[in-house]
Amino acid sequence: MRRPPGGTRERRDGGQVTIEFLGMTPTILVTLVVLWQLVLVGYTFTLAGNAADEAVRAGTAAEGDAPGACRRKGERTLPSAWQRTVTCGPGAAGYFTADVRLKVPVLFPGTVDFPFRVHGHAGAVQEARR
Repeated sequence: MRRPPGGTRERRDGGQVTIEFLGMTPTILVTLVVLWQLVLVGYTFTLAGNAADEAVRAGTAAEGDAPGACRRKGERTLPSAWQRTVTCGPGAAGYFTADVRLKVPVLFPGTVDFPFRVHGHAGAVQEARR
């Protein structure tokens, strides 16, 4: 290493950036994991609402076993990795409802779930038969 005038050595700090990055890596990874989990929670809410809408639409248009058609459509609409409960039935005065409850997965759908459920609800007036 060449000495500059005055007799002091040049200081090199090329490894400083690497050390700072390694120190921040756990914080960056935790932030990414938390963001991914929030995306999964939001996606589960979207799935529950959409499945309830699709199920109630199938139930109101079905001829015969409306609750069965509603439940089948709600189950088919959802991905298999999400644990679900779909309940359908007629309400008061020709109003048909569908309720979908999904467990929120932890990081990867189909592995471990949080102990709480996301609820989706939809209702529509039963279609008139001629």
